[in-house]
Amino acid sequence: MSFDLSPLLVDDAISAALAEDLGRAGDITTQATIPARATARAVIAARETGVVAGLPLARAAFRRMDQNIGFEAWLEDGANVAPRAIVARIDGPARAILSAERVALNYLGRLSGVASLTAQYAARVAHTKAKVCDTRKTTPLLRAFEKYAVRCGGGANHRFGLDDAVLIKDNHIAVAGGVVPALRAAKRFVGHLVKIEIEVDTLAQLKDVLAEGADAVLLDNMTPDDLRRAVEMVGGRMICEASGGVTLDTVAEIAETGVDLISVGALTHSAKVLDLGLDIEIA
Repeated sequence: MSFDLSPLLVDDAISAALAEDLGRAGDITTQATIPARATARAVIAARETGVVAGLPLARAAFRRMDQNIGFEAWLEDGANVAPRAIVARIDGPARAILSAERVALNYLGRLSGVASLTAQYAARVAHTKAKVCDTRKTTPLLRAFEKYAVRCGGGANHRFGLDDAVLIKDNHIAVAGGVVPALRAAKRFVGHLVKIEIEVDTLAQLKDVLAEGADAVLLDNMTPDDLRRAVEMVGGRMICEASGGVTLDTVAEIAETGVDLISVGALTHSAKVLDLGLDIEIA
């Protein structure tokens, strides 16, 4: 399966990241120690087992420093890697390779970490119909990339922002005066193409949702027994999503209740960076 990232998003992110790292004077260490005409060959290799994501960003970082850099990906995003596996080969002007190295590895390691953790969650629920999905608990300004990494790891994306779907949560319900008033107000406000999901934490609230109607219901912090009862009550009339403190130890039991989706904030807010390194030799 192939995964796509918007070239415009990639270009903007790489420009900003390189500007942050290079500062006003550029890479003074490399300028001081590496001859201007020196060339080099390098490989990016995995130091541990995981799933790769972020190769378009790594490629863009090197190519933005110098269009003469060659970047050959040996794998595609979404591929499994083992320790010492080569992910990509790079060759060209040595100064540019060294100056782009950290930006490239920062993106690649971060996104590969998200993909790797997502793959672990996805494997735990593979025997069920449930899909693991992300949340808006993402690193500021990296949401599109982290959600891309979730897809690379076998997960699904929830909404990207506040503007692409209605998700009525407990605080909205409290201010609106209840489940029914909140749902009715949302239906009056949005167009027919906008989905409406509402969060409930009791079966009594779920009864009100079923009476009023919605596209999806978010079953928050419910026990497995209550999740099973909720799925039975819904009877396929709307999407059932479970959320709240989901871990690798609990996700399988949650999936086995029959829910359609399990949202996991940890996919993006707690993923460990995958250890990838650049090994270089002077050409």
